[in-house]
Amino acid sequence: MADHTIQTATDAAGLAALISRAAEQKTGAKPGLPPVERWDPPFCGDLDMEIRADGTWFYMGTPIGRQPLVRLFSTVLRKDEDGRTYLVTPVEKVGIRVQDAPFLAVEMNASERDGEQVLTFRTNVGDVVEAGAEHPLRFVIAGENRELKPYLLVRGRLEALVSRAVMYDLVELGETAEVGGVAMFAVRSAGELFPIMPAADLDMLSHE
Repeated sequence: MADHTIQTATDAAGLAALISRAAEQKTGAKPGLPPVERWDPPFCGDLDMEIRADGTWFYMGTPIGRQPLVRLFSTVLRKDEDGRTYLVTPVEKVGIRVQDAPFLAVEMNASERDGEQVLTFRTNVGDVVEAGAEHPLRFVIAGENRELKPYLLVRGRLEALVSRAVMYDLVELGETAEVGGVAMFAVRSAGELFPIMPAADLDMLSHE
């Protein structure tokens, strides 16, 4: 029990310090994000922090209720080549757990630019991202129920899972197009075509 108490105190102190350093890095920078991809700090262990599949952040098993704090943490997230996700500052890198994707796309707007459809998404932590060549959409059929799960690349290797409500709006904008000689159900944004599934499998969506 004593060891657990010491570990808890250490984690809490480390978390507070991490918040402070993250805030310092954002202060004075242009509106947006710190340059986490350019930082190369030492790995300082894992933090008992988890991002659940619904986008909720937990620290030591308790939801982080302060949305500004969650947004702050989200600005110093980085997913590395090892497939793990970290909170990164210039002086340290700590590992966290991510159940699915670190972000959730909770809103979508469809507009037109130069005669082409443009899909813009807003995430649960305030990112606004236009799907296109730099921010592609990908689609996964997952689980025993063959659930359609769309993902949007937000930055670096970090993706947003498109929420179920937004996913249905996204599918409504789909069309059938030939990709590699196969009729695919797909969606367009900013001049890019993103295949969702073979058109022959489209009935699956109506039976979910």
